[in-house]
Amino acid sequence: MANKESGYVYILTNPSFREDWVKIGKSCRPVDIRSKELDNTAVPLPFEIFATMKTVKYNEVEKLVHKTIDRLTDLRIRQNREFFNVAPQMALDIFRDIAMTIDDAEVTLYEDNKPVVENEHQRTAKREVKRSRFKFSMCGIKIGEQIRFNPTGIIVKVASDDSIEYEGRIYKLSPFVGTFMPEEQRNTSGAYQGAKFFSYNGKVLDEIRKEIENNT
Repeated sequence: MANKESGYVYILTNPSFREDWVKIGKSCRPVDIRSKELDNTAVPLPFEIFATMKTVKYNEVEKLVHKTIDRLTDLRIRQNREFFNVAPQMALDIFRDIAMTIDDAEVTLYEDNKPVVENEHQRTAKREVKRSRFKFSMCGIKIGEQIRFNPTGIIVKVASDDSIEYEGRIYKLSPFVGTFMPEEQRNTSGAYQGAKFFSYNGKVLDEIRKEIENNT
């Protein structure tokens, strides 16, 4: 049986869309070619590449990403289309979670439609951060307890060791920040370390974690 060729699943944004609209699709060719093909009179401005995942399982991954977003809530702008009402960073978090389960997956971030080249030290540091993703148990916080989203004062409930519940929906910390952060407090990258924006009994989660790790 011949080896399958790698392809790409991509997240595209567009300056003429709302900031929390993305196009998530697939291509067997480099994504910069695909994004140019999509540049037509149907949209006022060209698409911009936000991130890609390269893998031989690109067909399966695209379906899984779509299904994962659909399970979160009805975020598809039109059924049977590739447009979703999610922040690009939330889509990227889903990419990264899926990539961890696929041996050949390569996730690449883009700036100005060009891949962001990272040196080996940066990649190693990112892998270490990924392995030590924040868990509430690190801070002795139990399921069912309440924490505060500091930028707005919203109170949410701890739903599992790494997720929270708000208004009947389950969120990971970082995507929640990307969704509910007030416009005037957003950063340019759209990436947030969730534990830095929540507090428990008046103390920021990230600070609680650091104190415990420094004392062990």
